[in-house]
Amino acid sequence: MSGSVRPPAVAGMFYEGSPERLREQVDACFAANPPVPAKEKFIGAVVPHAGLMYSGHVAAAFYAAADLPARFIILCPNHTGAGHHAAINREGAWRTPLGDVPIDTPLVDALMSRTKLLQVDARAHAREHSLEVQLPFLQRLLPRFTFVPICLATHRLELTEEIGNAVADVVSSEREPVGILASSDLNHYEDQQETIRKDNLAISEVLALKPHELWRVVDQFDVSMCGFIPTTAMLVAAKRLGAGQARLLKHATSGDINGDYRRVVGYASIAIS
Repeated sequence: MSGSVRPPAVAGMFYEGSPERLREQVDACFAANPPVPAKEKFIGAVVPHAGLMYSGHVAAAFYAAADLPARFIILCPNHTGAGHHAAINREGAWRTPLGDVPIDTPLVDALMSRTKLLQVDARAHAREHSLEVQLPFLQRLLPRFTFVPICLATHRLELTEEIGNAVADVVSSEREPVGILASSDLNHYEDQQETIRKDNLAISEVLALKPHELWRVVDQFDVSMCGFIPTTAMLVAAKRLGAGQARLLKHATSGDINGDYRRVVGYASIAIS
């Protein structure tokens, strides 16, 4: 995809489709949280990816609190089933109504030199919403930034670990800071009480910085956390990079927005440093 631009797949659906309305929507997400006294440095993070009307206020809790670098590796799940199981875009840019965001080709090349698992594949990313919805937050806060998009469906822990280790190797060798974001919602379509119970099982392992335990808990207790694979990879990388603590910034459900507590989706933003 040399020099090509990935058009927005979910503008007008997951978030507002015009620049003015999208700016207003993102700013409202920030305004739904108390002011942050000081920006926090971070190594990695978990951020949700539902429609901004549902999870945007939770994502904004992280983005507002973080001391954001100008380079990112963003790991997301593969909801569509299309493309390679560890798909990366190498060149070009991604477009939202707020403009184009360039892909960090040198960072992509460094990652691909450290693991053969990552394959250039536009199909996995073409209709995937979970990474795209992160970009407007960064676009509102940063004058310019670059990113590496990685879409993961590697349903084997050892493969996920290999990718996490490659990310750590690359980030540790860069002169400028690189933030590692894992896009994930939490439990899906059970009632509020059960969702919060299952969410907390997963959140507790992220807060404990235990990627293997997160993988086990999601499997053993049937937690339908769609981005547990990217979250595991991010945790592997963050631990290798010296992470010592994690902080839950916000946890909510779709029921908190629409009042339907019978079938909810859980959302959390977690900063790891």
